[in-house]
Amino acid sequence: MKPAEGIGWRGLGRVEKVFLVLIVLFAVLYFTGKLPALQLWVALAAFFFGLVSFFRLLRSVTRNMIWRLRNRLIVAYLFIAVVPVVLMLALLLGTSYAVVGQTAVYLVNTELKNRMRTLNIPAFAMSRVPSRDAQTALARYEEILKDRFPGFEILSTGENPFRYPANSVLESPPEPWKNTIGLVTKERGADKHLFAWAHAEQGVNEVTIMAPVTHELMTSLVPGLGEVNFLDFPTPAHESLLPPAVSTFDLHVRWPYPVYVASFEAPNTPAKPYLMVVDTRYSAVLGIVFGQTGNWSELAMSLLIALVGLFLIVEIISLWAGIKLTRTITGAVHELYEGTRHVREADFSYRIPVKGTDQLAELSNSFNTMTQNLGRLIVVAKEKERLESELTIAREVQNQLFPKNAPAIKTLELKGVCNPARMVSGDYYDFMPLPGGEVAFAIGDVAGKGISAALLMASIQSTMRTQLSALNGHDARPFSVASMVATLNRQLYATTSPEKYATFYFALYDEATHTLTYTNAGHLAPILVHGSGIQMLESTGTVVGAFPIARYEEKSVSLEPGDLVLAYTDGITEPENVYGEMFGEERLKELAVKYAKADSAELIAHTMEAVTEWTGSGELQDDMTMVVARRI
Repeated sequence: MKPAEGIGWRGLGRVEKVFLVLIVLFAVLYFTGKLPALQLWVALAAFFFGLVSFFRLLRSVTRNMIWRLRNRLIVAYLFIAVVPVVLMLALLLGTSYAVVGQTAVYLVNTELKNRMRTLNIPAFAMSRVPSRDAQTALARYEEILKDRFPGFEILSTGENPFRYPANSVLESPPEPWKNTIGLVTKERGADKHLFAWAHAEQGVNEVTIMAPVTHELMTSLVPGLGEVNFLDFPTPAHESLLPPAVSTFDLHVRWPYPVYVASFEAPNTPAKPYLMVVDTRYSAVLGIVFGQTGNWSELAMSLLIALVGLFLIVEIISLWAGIKLTRTITGAVHELYEGTRHVREADFSYRIPVKGTDQLAELSNSFNTMTQNLGRLIVVAKEKERLESELTIAREVQNQLFPKNAPAIKTLELKGVCNPARMVSGDYYDFMPLPGGEVAFAIGDVAGKGISAALLMASIQSTMRTQLSALNGHDARPFSVASMVATLNRQLYATTSPEKYATFYFALYDEATHTLTYTNAGHLAPILVHGSGIQMLESTGTVVGAFPIARYEEKSVSLEPGDLVLAYTDGITEPENVYGEMFGEERLKELAVKYAKADSAELIAHTMEAVTEWTGSGELQDDMTMVVARRI
């Protein structure tokens, strides 16, 4: 973990810096009242980056605390139980605080608007009555105006000009002002003051009524609510009018609200926000909203206290149960940790104590079973290692059985490759020169895989080479290929179990006559490519090693220059793709014709690559063996 960085601006990450910038930007937009559509997007972005910053800080603080399981569980309990409870309480407190504050502001605003309508009604009336009735209309509304707006002033111009009171210095508003009602700021002397006013026009008659909005006026709007002040305007010293608390939970609520007010002297400029602050209490707002007495509020607070107490009791019980469960879990984990230490030291006889019948007890039992099985697996692993070593030796021995080089013959080129699917292969191929300018080659596929198939393959090679060695020193061939395969069949049947057999293709090439004589004992038919045509060297008998008496025939074909004989095992044609379709003999024929003029090694490489791509797997499904005989 990195060391703790400084808390200055440079120590903050990019996310935290963006969050602080967004907070400042939102505050500027909110209190200036500019770009209201942008405020929402800035607020959402600030919330997102604030949430990310909170979790980054939380992760940094808890990173070193949760290595020990007990600390990790405690932190988990904090997130699962304590944090949601705190968030719920904070949400409840914050929401209730905001609702009470906003409700108080709404009550004040509503009453202020109602009172301002009492300015508009007489102004509207006096501007529309004949000049002789204007004073009468004023007398009708005078008492109401004095009660609602002490210190009001009236200026009437037109047919019946007059002022009220007579010493009023109120002047006519600038020309852009028309019929209106609301709040304005007006300079008197060196200070700017807040006024409620109404202005009405009818023909040449204009009536302006203006009343100062003072601390006393605002506080009297909703009796018993508390204090209401405009922070931007001077407030004289006074005794606090905040209602007394009815209980400990009867909190003091101070809620700001921006009120947009125009300027009397500059009617064309946009209204500016002025901060109105309401100081009240929960009980005062609830009493006004529900029309109840203070006793009702006190009862509600008592019920809330009882509910919080019950909640704390439940939380304490939950905490005790959590601690008890934690000790159970950490105790079991400690025993498992001790058990792993013994296993690390190769002590598989150690058993951890099992307590209870719960899942932790089952886990302890599983650990004990695992250590017991591990002891057995060590023995098995050692035995497997010994077998793999023996298989490696067997593969090296088998590799020595395959011919290293093909016999050098003027008119025939031989090439063979075997790719085993396992450590050792059950496929077989061999080359052997004979006297008189002949060469023998063979390919076979033993049933099964692994060691048993490899042993049978070695037996076939030994039998074949023994019979071919008898030809050395003779001028003529003493036996046919069919008789040699028949002898091989009888010997394999006599020396192997009944389920062991092999397919076998054996051929002799005569250098003098360019004739290929062969016997196919149940093996896949080799492909003879002659020019652009193809001939299949079909089977001439059954597999070797399965039946004691089996008859085999031999056939001969003449090889012309450029002819190609391609012999192969089922590991070439039978591998399947993901859809279960085999590579097949037809695709092999196409490759044989396509690369017939290419080098034999290139033909074999392209064929095996095509089969591997067909399966889509790097692992061979079966031994892949090919022998190519090319007439030069």
